[in-house]
Amino acid sequence: MLNEETRATLAQRLWDAEAGVTPIAPLTDDHPDLTPDDAFEIQLVNIRRKLDAGAVVTGHKVGLASRAMQEMMGVDEPDYGHLLDTMEYPEGTPIGAARFCFPRVEVEVGFILGADIPPEGCSQEEAAAAIEWVVPSIELIDSRIKDWKITLGDTIADNASSCGYVVGSGRVRLADIDVAAIEATLYKNGEFLASGRSDAVLGNPLNSVGWLASTVAKFGVRLRKGDVILPGTAIRAMDAAPGDSFRADFAGLGSVSMEFR
Repeated sequence: MLNEETRATLAQRLWDAEAGVTPIAPLTDDHPDLTPDDAFEIQLVNIRRKLDAGAVVTGHKVGLASRAMQEMMGVDEPDYGHLLDTMEYPEGTPIGAARFCFPRVEVEVGFILGADIPPEGCSQEEAAAAIEWVVPSIELIDSRIKDWKITLGDTIADNASSCGYVVGSGRVRLADIDVAAIEATLYKNGEFLASGRSDAVLGNPLNSVGWLASTVAKFGVRLRKGDVILPGTAIRAMDAAPGDSFRADFAGLGSVSMEFR
């Protein structure tokens, strides 16, 4: 494990990169032994700093949960991060792309919790029991690491490369939809871009929720009632630029859009 001083120094690098929209070299260039636990402790340094400034945790995310994303980024296991109220964008309001280093969008079958999730050893059934709503969502990801040259440790430290999300107005009870068989289609500027199915996320996005609850429990992080959970995308992340608009259609769930200026 890295010592507290080193973790604080690396957290400051990421903080400055985000604030200045100036990407940095991978943290693992200087610290090739950076472990996922080290990385999450670094993430927590900056999350606590944002909470101290008035932000509120609105949920949690899992990334790199599908083979497509793991192959795209060259990793072999998921990452995980926090969602804050400062990261939530209203649908229909364009987002300034210049605020980000390398923005990309991900299409996700999202969940809203109606109850706390058990912190350890959470089964698929327990995860399902805690979910109140299934919702259409798009996550906005961005890497403060130059050119997305990340390892697992780099992205976890960087809040799992997360920086925003939009949740659509559609709401479906979990019992009323098979969350492992939702077809999703992504359009960019009105043209078909890609499609995928929700079971690409760890076989079932419910598995992602249980895995997340167990993984972060040892750090004292809990998945609480009211949280938005983004379990991962079944489609490769797509680059976004000023003027782009994206729409994701989910079979049986509805649509959600994200726009950039």
